[in-house]
Formats: sequence, C-alpha cells, structure tokens
Amino acid sequence: MTPVPPSCPKAGEGGWLDLATQEEVLKALSTVQDPELKRSLTELRMVEKVEIQGSRVKVVIALTTRGCPLQDHIAAEVREALLRLPGVEDVDVQMVEMSKEKRDELFGQTLSAPIAAPDSPTRIIGIASGKGGVGKSTVTVNLGAALHRMGFDVAILDCDIYGFSIPRMMGVEGRRPVVVDGKIIPIPAHGMKVISMGNFVDDNTPVVWRGPMLGKILRQFLSDVVWGQPDFLLLDLPPGTGDMALDVAQLLPKAALIVVTTPQVVASNVAVRAAQMAFKTNQRLLGVVENMSAFVCPCCGEATPIFGEGGGREVAEQLGVPLLGSIPLTMEARTHGDKGIPVALADGSPAQAAYLALAERVAAELGVTVG
Repeated sequence: MTPVPPSCPKAGEGGWLDLATQEEVLKALSTVQDPELKRSLTELRMVEKVEIQGSRVKVVIALTTRGCPLQDHIAAEVREALLRLPGVEDVDVQMVEMSKEKRDELFGQTLSAPIAAPDSPTRIIGIASGKGGVGKSTVTVNLGAALHRMGFDVAILDCDIYGFSIPRMMGVEGRRPVVVDGKIIPIPAHGMKVISMGNFVDDNTPVVWRGPMLGKILRQFLSDVVWGQPDFLLLDLPPGTGDMALDVAQLLPKAALIVVTTPQVVASNVAVRAAQMAFKTNQRLLGVVENMSAFVCPCCGEATPIFGEGGGREVAEQLGVPLLGSIPLTMEARTHGDKGIPVALADGSPAQAAYLALAERVAAELGVTVG
C-alpha cells in the first residue's frame, strides 16, 4: 500500500491506497486461457514479466508464435482480468515470441499424453453413417457444442478427407491452422478445437488421394496436432465402410461409435451395415441417433414426420443398442449452419433441446461427469 492524503477519494482506511500485488496479478492471469491450447497463461508459463508501478501494471506475454492470430484476443482478456483488481487503472500488455527451448518444453508437456494412447483420459467417439446426406457432420458439430455447453472440453477431427464440411459448419472456413516447429495448433471455434483437411486446401480444391494416404493423414492429425487432453474427441467419419473407417478401428481401438440415420427405410437399412462393421472390428457401438426425425414448423411448432417414423428405433433394436436421441429438422438448423454456428447454441430451439438431451445421454453412457 502507498500513503496518500486522507482526502484522496481513492484512499482506503488510514489514508493508504490499495495497490495490486504480484501474487494478485498472477492469480488474475490464471483465469485467462490460451484460446488454442485451452490452458491458463500461468499454467503454460506464458507470463514472462510483471511490473507494478502504482496503479499501472505492465505484463509481458510470450506467445508460441509471433504471428499468433489471437494475440489481440489474449491481450484484451488480460486487460479485462487485471482491470478488475483493486487499485489497477491502467494495463500495458506486450507480446513477445516464446523461445524455442521454452516452446519445446511447452509442447512436450502439452503432448505428454498422446490423445490416442491407451491411458489417455480423452473419450473418442466416431460419428458414422451408412450413407451420405443423413446429417452426420451436423450431428458431430452439435453434439460437440452441446457437450461443451455442459462444461466439457471438446475437440473435433474431420476425418472426411474428400467431403469435408466441418470448417463451414464451425465458422472457420478459409482459416489456416498455425504450425509451430512442426506441431499443428488446432483452430479454436465456439470454445472447441477443430482440425479438418478443409483448412489446408484452397476453396473447393478437391483432395485426390488413394486410400493408403488416408491412414497417413489420420496418423498425422493424431500425432502432430497439439490436442492436449480434451474430455472428448469427436471424429466426423466419411459415410460407408471404407478405408478411413478401417484406419480408425486400427489406430483408435478404444473409440466408440455412434451411427446416424434418418427415419427413412432406405437410410436405416444402410445404417445397419455401418454398425455391423463396428462389431467386426471389436469397437464399442454406443448407440443410434435418428436425425431429421420430424420437421418442426417455425410458425406453429407442429412436428411433421416427412421422412417417415421409427427408422432410428428399428435400427437400434436390430443392433441391440440404445436409441440415444431423435433430432428434429428445424429452420434454425439450416440458418445457423449456413452462418457457421451450431444450432445447439441457439437458445429456445427444439433442436438445441434435443442435442442437449443427446449430450447428456452420451455422457451418461460413458460414465463421464463434468470436472
């Protein structure tokens, strides 16, 4: 504390001015997370220096790369956190590049438990379908958003190398991941981490690869991406039972599968084939999600089963697994998807309620609780 005249309006008891301490500043900075690594600045040892000069605090933050696209976001959160401290009126945030030695130590610490390792705490769920067009990617991003809303740390890996759609649905289309010393930093989106082949190619450029390349890119996405230890890693799998599904079964044997279908008979019949593959590869089939179960009128709220009824339940019963949820088709699903916002974040939408119920059921099936 610093002595000031008792008449000073900022003086505390006894005419002393309360100033922030080093300990208080570091405690405040511990509430600020790196938006890409999802850990606090203090835990990541990114706080290089703290200087307190009266009511002014100067902080030096070491970034993993000088050109970090989110440095303005980090600086704003640092200022906001420190300005809440008593006695702090001005905050100066300076950004520097982290040394290679410290960066190597950081990434070694962050990757200490590879996400695919048998002892990794991350629950890996593949979202599969027998055919395209049933909304598998939509279910993936919205299940992720609902799990995140429940308080879980969620990552999404787009395994649909040829037909990627996750970047558009998550609002990160056209963004390139930051690569530091050969390590790929996943793209932050709506509080989650995202990686897709779509973020490595130019707009509408087709990926022309033979099957063996799929396994190689999946290995790279698992080993070279700084995932950390999220609670959930959701895999948006390509439709059918091709090479990528086999690679996932081989590289991620602990992954559970969710099969997405629609109520339509032709879709549900094909979904059974995708599910049978999980049994043959000894993967756990978590259950079935029936998407587009009914169209909900935006005017009157009436639900109309335009694709039929009961297909999802029939598939679940045939496979001997639970029907995890039925997701209605709503206008918000289309409008939010076009804007790159998961409809699970649309307050008041029937689709949001359905996805939150689905997330709760999935967490319960896996025995996972927040915290």
